[in-house]
Amino acid sequence: MNRRTGRSIPISAGLLQVEDCLDADGRIDLPDGTTFVSLIDRNIAHVGDEVAYRYLDFSGAGTHVSEITWTRLGVRMGAVAARVQQAAAPGERVAVLAPQGLDYIAGFFAAIKAGTVAVPLFAPELPGHAERLDIALRDSRPAAVLTTAAARAAVQAFLEQLTGLRRPEIITIDDVPDDAAVDFVPTTIDVDDVSHLQYTGGATRPPAGVEITHRAVGTNLVQMILSIDLLDRNTHGVSWLPLYHDMGLSMIGFPAVYGGHSTLMSPTAFVRRPLRWIEALSEGSATGRVVTAAPNFAYEWTAARGVPAADAGIDLTNVVLIIGSEPVSVDAIAAFDRVFTPFGLPRTAFKPSYGIAEATLLVATIAPAAQAQVLYVDRDELAAGTAVPVPADHDLAAAHVSCGQVARSQWCVIVDPDTGRELPDGQVGEPWLQGDNIARGYWDRPQETQQTFGARLTGTLANGSHAAGADLDRTWLRTGDLGFHLDGELYITGRIADVVVVGGRRYSPHDLEATAAGASPIVRRGYVAAFAVQDGDEERLVIVAERAAGTARVDPAEAVAAIEAAVRERHHAAVTDVRIVAAGTIPRTTSGKLARRACRAAYLDGVFDDRAITPRV
Repeated sequence: MNRRTGRSIPISAGLLQVEDCLDADGRIDLPDGTTFVSLIDRNIAHVGDEVAYRYLDFSGAGTHVSEITWTRLGVRMGAVAARVQQAAAPGERVAVLAPQGLDYIAGFFAAIKAGTVAVPLFAPELPGHAERLDIALRDSRPAAVLTTAAARAAVQAFLEQLTGLRRPEIITIDDVPDDAAVDFVPTTIDVDDVSHLQYTGGATRPPAGVEITHRAVGTNLVQMILSIDLLDRNTHGVSWLPLYHDMGLSMIGFPAVYGGHSTLMSPTAFVRRPLRWIEALSEGSATGRVVTAAPNFAYEWTAARGVPAADAGIDLTNVVLIIGSEPVSVDAIAAFDRVFTPFGLPRTAFKPSYGIAEATLLVATIAPAAQAQVLYVDRDELAAGTAVPVPADHDLAAAHVSCGQVARSQWCVIVDPDTGRELPDGQVGEPWLQGDNIARGYWDRPQETQQTFGARLTGTLANGSHAAGADLDRTWLRTGDLGFHLDGELYITGRIADVVVVGGRRYSPHDLEATAAGASPIVRRGYVAAFAVQDGDEERLVIVAERAAGTARVDPAEAVAAIEAAVRERHHAAVTDVRIVAAGTIPRTTSGKLARRACRAAYLDGVFDDRAITPRV
């Protein structure tokens, strides 16, 4: 664990080196005073004239490119932080409700520089997520809100309709003049102070604000740099991920550690034309290594809609692709590989990873030189709690992609959640985590914090324990996920809350959804939700599937029958209700994951009733 050795490295010593963040035993031990603000100040002192962030704006005619150097970022941070200090006291929350862009980055870092707690959210125009924004604002109770001139009217209108909430002061980032920085009051920020609240995606429960400390974010960024080999300053980031999401924030976080840079665009720009992402990756690949991150659906969407012409000059030779935020899909990797290998994509490009907001982000990933690895296990045995490898063509084979090895100075123990005892390799249980990257808890939720962050192991394995080297007197984080260790690899199989129980048997929703998606060309792959609902004393299996493009006029009856037959044959389960719905109907989290909880609620509320097609049982 972190030794707290009291080491301090002056800014004059140069850019921070990863070696500066390790103790004599190679464990992560951040120098005293390591915060986002200190890292940016160090970059200003040594690479101030170099680009920190680049934003590609596709909202108008053509492409507008904006850049900000480290020095310029420092000026904007100081000016906006001074205004924040006039509206909020140290430790109060300051929400960022702005469109994706350089002003968002300046506002986020300025809130931290001011000594307040940043709350990265989004402008109200984000479709389908007004309820999440409402919940986050009521929960965090910000003293001030940072936005832009373009979004201010919408932000003000949204805040006015929030009843029972103290009206926060609205600060328009791009209207704050540079000379406002003269009013900034230097403030002391401790590494164990909260940097920001990271609101969870809401896939299985209402969003909660995770308290990320400076120590946690600094530790996790170093873990990421070591795990993915981002030691070279000539490694660039490219991202369209929303900056209010933990993976999106990581893409502006890791350049701050060593003075690199990231190129950003909006999620909308990516969805409308995924080729933009590929073109930006190719441009970065021409000058050095380039790293990006995205969930399954993004790689599938790009493989379907973002393929360049053969003579487009696209070169992905130096690209690293992090894939995560949910159990990694082997189909997503295969589809992307198949399409982009001709453009130089290396076999080692994909880095299947596991991460959660409560651990700041990264928990595990595969080695830099490793290829993505697929393990096939017996589906029935896995449902019963044991991973039994089988051939890929086995009747009950279920594919699971390895998430590799746990990051340095972090521990992941697979535990029986009911007893708190460590399980042996090959047994399915709940991953429990420990390390300095773990968040402090949930904002203003002491009971949930104790339940999730206060777990204690009641027993470890005598041999081969994954808790070796951890502090057994320290608490552990319950992830709420399911997974297992096997042959030195970590596998994540899903969320405990998503497990489908029908007739006393447990089913993986991912397996059911994959079967349904493959049953008919009418079904849109990756857009199927499977869940159980209670009907008296019985559980009923329900599947909601979106239509694939170009099938709006096709009678869905044949698809419903095919789904029913495929699930019965493959899983020995009866589907009692199938809904074939229009594209975009199934709710998703802000990171693009299926929101099964919200989909189930919509089903129970009758949202899909006018599209009901009930199979024969």
